[in-house]
Amino acid sequence: MNLSTEVRRLRGMDWGELDVKESGSWPFLLQLICCVLVLGLTVAGMYWYLAAPKVEELEQAQQEEQRLLRDYRSKSAQAANLPALREQVEELDERLSELVAMLPGGAEIPSLIDDISEAAIDNQLSIDFIRLRSPATREFYVERPFDIRVQGDYHRVASFISGVADLPRIVTQHDFSLSPTDGRNRLQLSMLARTYSYRPPQETAEEEAP
Repeated sequence: MNLSTEVRRLRGMDWGELDVKESGSWPFLLQLICCVLVLGLTVAGMYWYLAAPKVEELEQAQQEEQRLLRDYRSKSAQAANLPALREQVEELDERLSELVAMLPGGAEIPSLIDDISEAAIDNQLSIDFIRLRSPATREFYVERPFDIRVQGDYHRVASFISGVADLPRIVTQHDFSLSPTDGRNRLQLSMLARTYSYRPPQETAEEEAP
């Protein structure tokens, strides 16, 4: 096959008269070009219909692999910290148990009021009243407020307030009002005190159940 001859034949062809049925008589270069084009289109079509979906699946699999690796690293770090976390949870449970033990139950409220009365008597204060209000139920506890009014000199009133704060049961003090009385150097202390009773989760769940 003479390449220059084939090139001349290709240049001398009348492109308007090409007939696919006579492709066997086309110049060799034209047949080669057509074969290359057909092969290229075939490969492109096969890639589009067969390989392209697989490539997309591969990309999705690679992204999923990266996500799983991140999850693995995160859970691996959590697992490494698990003993320390368990220790912290145990410490918090112990602290919570201590605090719950400091909250009086409903039956212990009279005893708590007696302790407050004794604190007033120990500080030589006269008690006008210690009066319970209606309890208020919250999500995890019952709030039990009561009004206190006592009389005495400044230092003994301050000592009484400190004594109430130091009681073994949790008592918070609010709305202080200190005013002079008719007696010399005597003051009247009025305040709102609150103590709290723990509500176990099962008790809360039972009340919320229909």
